[in-house]
Amino acid sequence: MKPFLDTNIFVYAQEESARGDQAREIVADGGIVSVQVLNELTSVLRRKLKRSWSEVAAVIDDVRAAIDEALPLTLSLHLSALEFARDHNVAFYDALILAAAIEAGCETLFSEDFQHGRRFRDCAIVNPFL
Repeated sequence: MKPFLDTNIFVYAQEESARGDQAREIVADGGIVSVQVLNELTSVLRRKLKRSWSEVAAVIDDVRAAIDEALPLTLSLHLSALEFARDHNVAFYDALILAAAIEAGCETLFSEDFQHGRRFRDCAIVNPFL
């Protein structure tokens, strides 16, 4: 099963650095995301990285070409995220990423936003930048 990729993987892939190289390798291997990841990436590219809309569109096109079809945000996913946030003291938007990874059947979630090595059901958190 392919891993679920959190937004920070794609943000770092925009950098010219060792971390950027590592992030690009992860993306090149493929993975799964939700529409939330695409939304967050769009926001970071515009707000923090000051990219033009055409640059944002090009990055999103590249991401979509490298990964499986993005999972939609659904009411079921939202309700699962509420449970994870409540039961595991996780920020809601992080819980939404986690719920999507679990719904997709991913055994690995690449992210910096959770404790490395922590498991949620059958999904292990891996911070590839440690």
